Amino acid sequence: MRHMKNSFDVLLVEDDLGDAGLVRIAVNGGSHACKLHHVKTGNDAISFLRRASEEWERAPRPDLVLLDLNLPGRSGHEVLADVKNDPSLWHIPVVVLSTSQAERDVLKSYELGANSFVTKPMEVDAFTSAIHAIENYWFDVAQLPV
Repeated sequence: MRHMKNSFDVLLVEDDLGDAGLVRIAVNGGSHACKLHHVKTGNDAISFLRRASEEWERAPRPDLVLLDLNLPGRSGHEVLADVKNDPSLWHIPVVVLSTSQAERDVLKSYELGANSFVTKPMEVDAFTSAIHAIENYWFDVAQLPV
């Protein structure tokens, strides 16, 4: 393992409770000790990341953000732009995790600074495998900033 950390904080920005539950199950069954923090809206994601409200004033700085694109209010692309344009946040890896396979969504995500774009598999085992692959890459292979 490349990192000296014993556990990782992951922020999941997902309004679909079914998908959020699948991510939670996958993370809990993965090979890394992760604390999953879940918010349902883009506005809550930014508040969490900036510790901009009483609810999030003690929020940890996540090691990884899993970001859905189709969110109520502020879209995933808007959240991504905010994160990557904020000098205190831009270094946090953001993986777009979306049902979209549209080339325009993929291209726009990378243009805005996404570190990766993963289309959510429809089958549960494939979904779980995708989450484990994301964890393995970001927590075993990639060198994260301290």
